[in-house]
Order: sequence, then C-alpha cells, then structure tokens
Amino acid sequence: MADEILIIRGEEVVTALKGEEVRMMELVRDAYETHLRGNTSLPPSSFLLFPRPGQERDRIIALPAYLGDGFDLAGIKWISSFPHNLERGIERASAALILNSTETGRPLALLESSVISATRTAASAALAARVLHPDRDLTRCGLIGCGLINHEITRFLLAVFPRLETLVVHDTDPERAAQFGRECERLSPRLETRVAATAADVLADAALVSFATTAGTPHVHDLSMCPPGTTLLHVSLRDLAPELILAADNVVDDVDHVCRANTSIHLASMQTGNRDFIRCTLAEITSGAAEPRPHPEKITVFSPFGLGVLDLAVGQFAYTQVRDAGGGVRVDSFFPRPWLDRD
Repeated sequence: MADEILIIRGEEVVTALKGEEVRMMELVRDAYETHLRGNTSLPPSSFLLFPRPGQERDRIIALPAYLGDGFDLAGIKWISSFPHNLERGIERASAALILNSTETGRPLALLESSVISATRTAASAALAARVLHPDRDLTRCGLIGCGLINHEITRFLLAVFPRLETLVVHDTDPERAAQFGRECERLSPRLETRVAATAADVLADAALVSFATTAGTPHVHDLSMCPPGTTLLHVSLRDLAPELILAADNVVDDVDHVCRANTSIHLASMQTGNRDFIRCTLAEITSGAAEPRPHPEKITVFSPFGLGVLDLAVGQFAYTQVRDAGGGVRVDSFFPRPWLDRD
C-alpha cells in the first residue's frame, strides 16, 4: 500500500543475513562498481559532534545515498558511535536505515541498521582481502580491536580463506580480547585464538591484519615488523600514522570521501598537499581497470570510508527477505491525508 511503512527489527535483519556472506560480498562489489560507473548519488557524510566535555569521541553520522543500475535505491543511514556505551554494557553503535521509493520519495521501510552496517563493513573488508591478498591458503590473520566489526570480519574471512585456523588478536582491554577470542572460536570448530600483548605483536605474526578500533588519532608509527606483502584492512581509518600511509600501496573505496574527517589518508593528503599516494579504488581492481597488487612485497593498505550505497544494497536484501516472509511491523496510514482533505 502506498501509505504504509514497514518497520523491521534487528533480530529479523540478523535472520535475513545469516549465512549470506558470499552473496553480501557480491552485492558490495556490485554497489562499488555501480559507483565507479557514476550511477550513484553520494553526498558527503554529515558528522554530528557534541561540544561537551567527555563526549569528544561521540558522534552521529548521516549517510544519504542513491544507488542506480539494477538497484534503483534511495535512502539514508543514521548511525551513532558512543564508545563509552561499552562501559554501560550496551553496544557502541546503533543505527537506523530508511529506504525510500525512487518514484514517490516516500519512505518504504525503517530498518534497524547496526547489523546492516556491520555486515556491509565486513563484506567490504573481506572483498578487499579476497582481491588484494593472494594467499588463498592463508591459515592465520590478525585482528586489532576486539568488537563487533572485527567479529563480523572474521565471519566473512572464513568464507574467503577456507584454511583459516588461527586468530592473533589484540585490544587495549585484555579481558575483552579474551572474551572476543572465545566468541570467534564459536564461528568455526577449526579456529583457535591467541591474545597478543601489543598491536606490534599482531603485526609481526600475521600477513593479513584488520584494524577495527575506536582510535581517533594515529597510534601505530612503525610497520617494520610486518612480513613482506602484508595486507592491512584499515577499517577504523585512523590507526596508522601518515608516514606509514605514504610508504604503502594504498587502495580506498572512494578518494573524495576518505580524504576527510581526519582519517589517516586525510592526514597524509594534508601533509603532502596531494592525493597521488592513493593508487586506486577497490572497484577499479574488481572491474579489471587496475592491478590487484603491482608490488607484491609492499605493504598494501585498504582504507574504506564506508559508503552509504553499500548500506542500501544490503538493506534492500534484508528488506525483501523480511517483507516476502511476511515479517516486520506494518504501520498503515503512516502518512497524513492530503491537506485539502483534512478537516
């Protein structure tokens, strides 16, 4: 009905996306390549910050987007990150996604979106690992930051690397790292986890490492311990010092988007006054326009700012699955009567 909206709960989203790792990576790849072809509208993300003491790291971000080609989707994700929530015993991030009709502009659905956001982030990282890291027999990977995002990335990496059996993990909170390891081991009976004392220990022990921290400024200033040909999935964007970025082979999701908000890539661009150190986007590689790894021994860094078109692609999949199964909460007559018909 034209005047209804479907509200989809988080647990329904979890069920809709469960076991769909390969499909999600393909959706993310298609969305990236649609963006590369210019068939998207992707305004800069808007950051709502709080000018109050103690809330320097808190933020709520709006990501509006349109995704064309076979998707024909419009919508917006509204996602918060409040790191101190972890001390309150609740999740750091919460989010909502609105999907709009591209014919009328009216919202079709409101979905809980922290799950969608984590899924598209993990799918993007795993797609990058599949494209950039040539060792299909990889047995070990490193994870710096022990929260939901790296847990989801682990789930997706298991779909990419069938022989993955060891996780080397580090967090500023050793107890959280230990709990994280136990949760990851539940993803596969073959997984074993080792908690590392420092981030440097992780970098020395694994050739594929994912950063998913809440760091606001660079805290890694040395990569000399990394094995040759290391791939870094720099998902949290602000862990690596600019000089490390400038020395690496850099692949991003979108050059304009990632060069803002004081990401490590942004800091490097301000230091050099250019963006020449960014080799290409991931979509240029997946579409065949750029090589995956022209310098095999060099450290490759994938820095994904996180594009709203990915949320639309994954959100539409979840919406369709739930709607077709008769799920969600339908709110009839969500919109008011035309003003001329009102009393």
